[in-house]
Amino acid sequence: MISLRLWHTDLIEFLPKGQLLSQWRELNSVFAKEDKHILINYIYEYPKEDLYIYTKIVTDEMAKRGYKIRAFEKMNKYFANTTVEKPYPPYARHHNDEYLEICYFNLKEKYIRGQKDYEQLQYGNLEQFVDTKLRK
Repeated sequence: MISLRLWHTDLIEFLPKGQLLSQWRELNSVFAKEDKHILINYIYEYPKEDLYIYTKIVTDEMAKRGYKIRAFEKMNKYFANTTVEKPYPPYARHHNDEYLEICYFNLKEKYIRGQKDYEQLQYGNLEQFVDTKLRK
């Protein structure tokens, strides 16, 4: 069984390389098969535009880091005839502060356990962001 997760939207920029690239693979799996999994089933409660916006956030972050995406066929087919007039925060009911904290602790464990592509500065930026956001 594949374990899927859509990371909290606000944390995409803080993901280590491994998680960011895996997020793109997981999105492509959704595009191809409309995977069902306990951690992502909520996405089907929202309009397709939410996934489109989320995907754009992921691909923009990949481009910002210089990662090349070679194929967009599954994405383009999945989102054929999907338009977004004005971007908005996707999955608003689910990507809340509680989910931010869940994702943060998942990433914290990866850092503590020594994930090789998770640099101290990157993790420190994540900690600072979460601390500011959750302890307003």
